[in-house]
Amino acid sequence: MSTADNPTWFKSSYSGSQGGDCVEVATPPSAVHVRDSKNSGPNFTVTPGTWAAFLGLARRGGHI
Repeated sequence: MSTADNPTWFKSSYSGSQGGDCVEVATPPSAVHVRDSKNSGPNFTVTPGTWAAFLGLARRGGHI
């Protein structure tokens, strides 16, 4: 189970197994963390509502 102190990271289904550009996301209850899968260092955090809005735009191919 993902918690704020120990999030569980998931690799994007669009990321291949060959390396390259990969994104990982962790979703503890109150936030969504996003990072580069090749670097477990810095990440950015958004609210669940902001992430849902981003995904909605991405699915529709929309522009921000």
